[in-house]
Order: sequence, then C-alpha cells, then structure tokens
Amino acid sequence: QMQLAESGGGSVQAGESLRLSCVVSELAVNYCMAWFRQAPGKEREGVATISMTGASEFYADSVKGRFTISRDNGLNTMYLQMNNLTPGDTAMYYCAAERDGRRCYSAINSLDDENFTYWGRGIQVTVSS
Repeated sequence: QMQLAESGGGSVQAGESLRLSCVVSELAVNYCMAWFRQAPGKEREGVATISMTGASEFYADSVKGRFTISRDNGLNTMYLQMNNLTPGDTAMYYCAAERDGRRCYSAINSLDDENFTYWGRGIQVTVSS
C-alpha cells in the first residue's frame, strides 16, 4: 500500500518561506502527485500538481508566482517551496498521489482531489501577520 509522509510545516511570519516535503513508500516515478490544503471551516482546495516525470506543473491562481512544486524521483520525494507566505496560506497541507494514467491525465491540468487515490496525513502551516 502506497504511503505518503509530509514534513517541513511550521509557524512563520508573513513574507517568510517554508519548504514542504512528501516522501512516498513506492517508486515515485510511477505516480503523478499534488499538494492540497484545507483551512479551518473551509473545503479542501488544490494547490499544485506535477506529472510523473516533473515535466508538467499546474498551480492554483492563489499561489501562482509564490509557490513551486517539484520532485526528485531518485529520492521518492515531492516538494512545495512556498515563498512570500500570507495569513491566507494558513492551512493543513496534504500531499496526494495517483498511479492510474487516465486519472493522472485528468489531474495534471486540474486541482480536483477526486483524481487522487493516495493521501498523506497532512502537516500544519501557520502564517501570522
């Protein structure tokens, strides 16, 4: 069973940066991956997706230009570099993965969480003003 584990969260001031990591238990190159987040009282929303090889990326408008998704398949790890953080970025952040090719094709240009089968437990990011 594929397992995902997030790390790198924490509490920062507005304008600062954080880098989240997501380590997976199987060969990462076989999975497209994504980051989602959920703030208290709000629905889960997509942040960014990345294709199996890392050649394609897709971002939510709210993070475009500030966040960068990347992956190192040799380390079975995906990253989310978050710069110029704002209080609006405060949320629990989740990494997600999918192996099915057709679901990945749908996922890579959308932020629909229904495309992803495997999920991490989440990690908290808190940004204060």
